[in-house]
Amino acid sequence: MTSKKKSQNLYMIIMSFGMSVIMCAVVTAAGTGIHDGYIERFFKAWVFAFPVAVLAAFTMAPLAKKLVDKITK
Repeated sequence: MTSKKKSQNLYMIIMSFGMSVIMCAVVTAAGTGIHDGYIERFFKAWVFAFPVAVLAAFTMAPLAKKLVDKITK
């Protein structure tokens, strides 16, 4: 794997991490409120959401690139 490819993969994983943390924090707070047990509920949701976010990023990235290339052509 080339250095550029490794860099792109790491970028997508880091972005997936950040986005899944933010989304889980907001959705957990909106759905159940910020009170006793919030951190546990957040972490339980995030453990499920992070792998989904990584798979979504790797699935959507090529499609998004093609769309952007088509729009900016």
